[in-house]
Amino acid sequence: MVTIVAAGEALQLWPERAVFWPRRGTLFVADVHFGKAAAFRGAGVPVPEGGLADDLRRLSQLIAATDAVRVVFLGDVLHARQGRAASVVADVAAWRAQHSHRQFLLVRGNHDAQAGDPPAEWQMTCVDEPFVEPPLAFRHTPAASSAYYALAGHVHPSVRLRGRAGLCERLPCFVVGPSRMILPAFGSFTGTAAIRPAPDDRIYAVAGDALVEVSR
Repeated sequence: MVTIVAAGEALQLWPERAVFWPRRGTLFVADVHFGKAAAFRGAGVPVPEGGLADDLRRLSQLIAATDAVRVVFLGDVLHARQGRAASVVADVAAWRAQHSHRQFLLVRGNHDAQAGDPPAEWQMTCVDEPFVEPPLAFRHTPAASSAYYALAGHVHPSVRLRGRAGLCERLPCFVVGPSRMILPAFGSFTGTAAIRPAPDDRIYAVAGDALVEVSR
């Protein structure tokens, strides 16, 4: 875990692809894309089972490790309307019931606009971006703000690391700039996109259970 200071606030970057704001007891994750595998299977594309259960388990572990009182989803909770399969709705609802004493907030993303708000039994308060709690702005798309430090997702950022003998690996990463931070996608079935950092961005690659600051 790495702690940075943004807008005077301590923010913890976790290798599980999440950010924790200790002063407000708030855990941030972006782009979980629940139901993506179900949507693919519904379209006749064979994809493996287990991704949803793994993501819910990882999120439970983060909630326990941070004792977060609130979880903020920075967009794209649901992947598509086709992903609202009965099994997905039931599994997430059962998981949500285990954390019923905690607040869940969704800042709607582009996939949420298509898929619709989460089922009522998921007990998520839904808002449009930006949702502001000074000095932070919660967003899905990573637009900077002159007044508030923005936390966002959407991009699924990754960085390519090169080693000896021509070996290379693409790893998800946090992109930490002076006015905004882009979180890696939390969902295990999401894919990544290579990013071109701005000169003043700091890049923290997710390397298993560790974070590695990448020099450029």
